[in-house]
This record gives sequence, structure tokens and C-alpha cells, in this order.
Amino acid sequence: MATEVLLLSDVENLGKAGDVVKVADGYARNYLLPKDLAAPVSQHALRRLEKMRKEREQLSRIQMAEAKDKAAKLANVSVTIRAKTVDGTRLYGSVAAGDIVAALEEGNKITIDKSQVVLPEALKETGTFDVTIKLHPDVTPTIKVWIVEG
Repeated sequence: MATEVLLLSDVENLGKAGDVVKVADGYARNYLLPKDLAAPVSQHALRRLEKMRKEREQLSRIQMAEAKDKAAKLANVSVTIRAKTVDGTRLYGSVAAGDIVAALEEGNKITIDKSQVVLPEALKETGTFDVTIKLHPDVTPTIKVWIVEG
């Protein structure tokens, strides 16, 4: 048997919030409904979903404004990090996201989370690098990181 439910949150491999989907009775009863990911299709559930959507939109606008403000502060920012080297170019160790965050806080008084620093891998040599900071899905400024022998 299948049950129709209204998704209240995005569920991977099932749908997005607001979708009406058919799922197995057990999946709905044992997983979706207890975790408040879905609700039976009703007027009450539709009103609840609309209220949640408005709250999310308002929160998203606030987050976007904060991200744009922080991106303006990060425009044309460069950070210098001193690191020990093995032979003048290769670092003894590496420079990771935490080091970049600490240098930003120390030198520029800008606070970001290290999970927002986009580094495919740790930086392991001296030089100049462009590092992307993901403040919001739509706001990703780039800063210059100078790694010098020290």
C-alpha cells in the first residue's frame, strides 16, 4: 500500500519541501512522520508548510544581507602567513583552512568559520594563492593568501 504525504523538509532521493509524494506506509509511519519530515496531506499541513516557507525566505534574506556585508569587508583582502620551509619553497607541514581563518581574525578582525574556506587541499609551498570563501551559496568572495618563509 502507498500513502500520500506532504514533505515539510527536503528529503534526499524523495523530493523537496512542498512536494506531495507517494511512499510506502511503513516508510511514512516509521521514518517520515516521527522525524517531522512529512505530514499527511491536509489543509492544516498546507498552512504549516506555507508558514515554514515564509520563515525560511525571511531567514534566507537576512543571511544573504549578512553574507554580502561580509563579502564587502573581504573585498581586496590579503593575508600573509609565515611558515617554516624545508628548502625555501616547500613548507615544513602545510597551511590549512584553520590557519587562514586565524590570520584573517588576527590581521583584519574578520571572523569566519573554517568550513567556509574552500581549499581542495592544504597549501604546501610558499607563494601567492587565491582562496575562495563561501559565505552563502550565491556569495563567494576570493582573498589572496601570501605564504612566506618565516
